[in-house]
Amino acid sequence: MSAETTSLADRAPAARHEAQQARQALHLRERLVQMPFVLPLITFAALLALWEAGTWLCAVPSYILPAPSRIAGGFAALDAGRWIGHVWATLRVALLGYAASIVISLPIAISLSRSRLASRAFYPLLVVIQSVPVVAVAPIIIVVLGTGDAPRVVITFMITFFPLVVSMTTGLMATPPELIELSRSLRAPRHREILQIRMPYATPHIFAGLKISITLAVIGAVVGEFVAAEKGLGFFIQFSTSMFKLPQAWAGLAVLVAMSLLLFQAVSLVQRLFFPWSMAKADR
Repeated sequence: MSAETTSLADRAPAARHEAQQARQALHLRERLVQMPFVLPLITFAALLALWEAGTWLCAVPSYILPAPSRIAGGFAALDAGRWIGHVWATLRVALLGYAASIVISLPIAISLSRSRLASRAFYPLLVVIQSVPVVAVAPIIIVVLGTGDAPRVVITFMITFFPLVVSMTTGLMATPPELIELSRSLRAPRHREILQIRMPYATPHIFAGLKISITLAVIGAVVGEFVAAEKGLGFFIQFSTSMFKLPQAWAGLAVLVAMSLLLFQAVSLVQRLFFPWSMAKADR
């Protein structure tokens, strides 16, 4: 046996071992991809660990940037009943404004998609309304409507309204014109054209707008609570910040983030359960 043959024979086990390790690493990556919550949790835990270590090593005061351990202690500042009261106050306003924007946006989107005249007449006005800073106009709304839930619902509606109208109108206009002409040649009623032809094509766009707007609804509710409120997570964060109780404020912010994520997942669940055909195959 030649020296070259002996060298190749010696390298074969090492090559097989490297190939086996490569296959194992590939299988691990595939498993991580199939478990979409694992990687974000690992990344989030790593960020929390870096945050905790950085605040302790740099001796950052808690009234500037509290460590995650102190933020966890901020949850104990209130009992469960008061936390539930603040969460419900914010959630109620967010859902009311969100529902109002859905009810009003859909007929407007149908009108804009069916009539070029209506689109030319009203779409610029919608852009103007969206261009108005809600934070600037919020005090005026509070003065006009008082300090109850009504002004906060209106503020939430103003923030969530425009994305819904745009997404719904885009989806309704995405219907192939051949199908519209065919339905009209068969003298199909207008409501059947909308419900059975336009709406299926618009469903993916509608849910895209719904997912965006549900997170904006929480923002709208918090903006309203910043201006005038006696209860709610926005009020709690503002009050805690004014008293330099930063761990409590960060705890309230963490609850807000959790609320937004849960509402977003709720909308995604509705789409997955009732309209799975409107989702990409990888997301079903």
